[in-house]
Amino acid sequence: MASNLPAPEGMDIQDQPTAGAWGEWNPTEDSVRPVRGKHRVAKQRGGLARSSTVLGVGVIAAVGAGGIATAQDRPQVAISMPSIPGLTDDSGDSGDSADSGRDTANGPDASAGADTAAGSRSGAPAARAGLLAQHAQSGSGAGEVLLNRILQQAESQQDAASAQDRAQAELAAKEAAAKEAKEQAEAARRAADQEAEDARVAAEKVAAEAKAKADAAAEQVREAKASGGYSLPTSAYTLTSHFGDSGSMWSSGHHTGLDFAAPTGTPVKAVGSGKITSAGWSGAYGYRIVLQLDDGTEIWYCHLSSMSVTSGAVGAGETIGRVGATGNVTGAHLHLEVRKGGSTTDPLAWLTSKGLNV
Repeated sequence: MASNLPAPEGMDIQDQPTAGAWGEWNPTEDSVRPVRGKHRVAKQRGGLARSSTVLGVGVIAAVGAGGIATAQDRPQVAISMPSIPGLTDDSGDSGDSADSGRDTANGPDASAGADTAAGSRSGAPAARAGLLAQHAQSGSGAGEVLLNRILQQAESQQDAASAQDRAQAELAAKEAAAKEAKEQAEAARRAADQEAEDARVAAEKVAAEAKAKADAAAEQVREAKASGGYSLPTSAYTLTSHFGDSGSMWSSGHHTGLDFAAPTGTPVKAVGSGKITSAGWSGAYGYRIVLQLDDGTEIWYCHLSSMSVTSGAVGAGETIGRVGATGNVTGAHLHLEVRKGGSTTDPLAWLTSKGLNV
């Protein structure tokens, strides 16, 4: 809007603002009407769930703060405002002050009023620059505070996540240890059960062997009683050579005893009650035991692999040695001789006479 007022004294006409410097502005009813309606602001949903989101927001805040901080480095744009009566400029002076200056233009202080007006106009850009710098610094400080808070929140969330991971790892370790302990206990239980089973089988085997020995001893006693107190010299045998057989294997030219072929180690028993009068090595007879019965008859047990009883009294059916192949032999067997008064007699006939089934 152009002004038709005369220029104050001391101010040239070219110093007056013109419409071309500001542009012409004619306010209307529509331009000054207040804005109606609601400004909707999107509601923030949820929180910063993950640390990556928090860091992203922090970076955005930091970039915004940096943009505000660098605003003070840009060149300032001078803005000139017309002195309109009734409006206040950036310096805080009202239009009445300008009119007062013009009213006193013809007075003695006219030049001072012009200088004051000029000073106000020159000081306005500096004041605006200071406010902008303060605003930039304030914005930069707020951005840093926001960034620090966001980073602290992110760090807290990371610590919480790390603590949760450690707790889960400890729980998994405890579960693994419990599982391993359970497996070890199960393995120990199976091993104990197996040992118990082995011990039971071994005990049953020992019991079976003891029972077999007891049964064998009982059988020997029964046979001895049935035969009038006499027993066969061995068991599980085969008769291979009889008394009187001739051949070059015997020094006298004929066989003087009865051979019971049996595996080495087969028990050799006393045929009747008596006492051991001799036990040891006897040349071609090998290891020999001589049993003298109560009636004076001698029984010779020859070619033994071992001797269980070498002296003292024995009863019928008692084990006194083991079958072997010592001395002049061609295989494991028991050579049994029966001697009366120093002369040999047929062992098969003598045993049969005692009620034994050879």
